[in-house]
Amino acid sequence: MYTSKIAGMGSYVPENVVTNDDLSKRMDTNDAWIQERTGIKERRHIKDGDGNTTATMGVKAARIAIERAGITKDDIDFIVFATLSPDYYFPGCGVQVQEMLDIATCPALDVRNQCSGFIYALSVADQFIKTGMYKNVLVIGSENHSGGLDFTTRGRSVSVIFGDGAGAAVVTRANDNEGGILSTHLHSEGKYALELSLKGPSTNYWVPQIIEDNPQEDIPYYPYMNGQFVFKNAVVRFAEVIQEGLKANNLQVSDIDMLIPHQANLRISQFIQKKFGLSNDQVYNNIQHYGNTTAASIPIALTEAWENGKIKEGDTVVLAAFGSGFTWASAIMKW
Repeated sequence: MYTSKIAGMGSYVPENVVTNDDLSKRMDTNDAWIQERTGIKERRHIKDGDGNTTATMGVKAARIAIERAGITKDDIDFIVFATLSPDYYFPGCGVQVQEMLDIATCPALDVRNQCSGFIYALSVADQFIKTGMYKNVLVIGSENHSGGLDFTTRGRSVSVIFGDGAGAAVVTRANDNEGGILSTHLHSEGKYALELSLKGPSTNYWVPQIIEDNPQEDIPYYPYMNGQFVFKNAVVRFAEVIQEGLKANNLQVSDIDMLIPHQANLRISQFIQKKFGLSNDQVYNNIQHYGNTTAASIPIALTEAWENGKIKEGDTVVLAAFGSGFTWASAIMKW
């Protein structure tokens, strides 16, 4: 069995900054209300004409990760793309990335695990490398949330939270004594699937029915979230899956050098930080500036933390996420 490691990271966010005050001009909300509930001050949104899509942002992040990994695009053996907001209903973004990067006929896989998507995708890459099937796997998390949100007062409880962006990692075979991904831990609980969901468009609710039903109060082609219920489940599952990862590797909370939580809500991250007794230097949050970018949030934060010198060689890094499905996951790495 081989060991895998992250050899290069990259991220990309649109230039267009949307502040809480900007949103207050479109819906009945204000900066204080948003910050109190989410910790978010601003987020990035794709702007008409800027050329950004879920796939193209993923490519921009991927190019940075590939260069930092010290390889070329022709060294990529496999692409795993995590998103809940693909450019098309089908095909998936993975094959678009393969084409845009001009990579021959390498396989491409799309992962639909929403907020947990990047860790699920990382786990897939880790397993393929461990078995020796592939050497270099490109893992991407990218989201275009702004293209599908309700920016009226009706949708404010969801729409103020989400932002656009992409993050990428090149996962490669590690040499002996190089550290790497120690373990990943994945879970789901489908009985709460509709507590955080988008029901249509889908094969159960397709275009003719949408047109026939419009307008209506409860619009199923905008995201729905039972916020308090999601929060209560998230803080429990975050803690459980972090502990699971530590236990699997005979580690203690005191061994954590950096925790990168999925940037769902700053209040969730602060709750987990307090529960584990971690200092501000042991937890990295950037939701204040980017909002919740779902599958992109962990790779964006991980890239930024590394760029800012918050993660050093030999550090124990913990990734954790919880989201729609419900799904939750963690990864334990030696950097």
